[in-house]
Amino acid sequence: MGKVLKVIEVLSESGESYEDAIKNAVESTSKSVRHIRSVYINEQSATVKDGKVDKFRVNVKLTFEVDV
Repeated sequence: MGKVLKVIEVLSESGESYEDAIKNAVESTSKSVRHIRSVYINEQSATVKDGKVDKFRVNVKLTFEVDV
């Protein structure tokens, strides 16, 4: 039987960068989801406070292999 893959959507943020927000999404999700294979950046946004970027936010889709 072939491999079965599943996709979930995760929201994450960082005060440092989009890259850090993506890493946070993968690292946090990998605590409860095994066999993550890829990440697709679906959307990026940021919040602004006092005229400066405050938080970098990402909406990502994570693909992982499921045991069947």
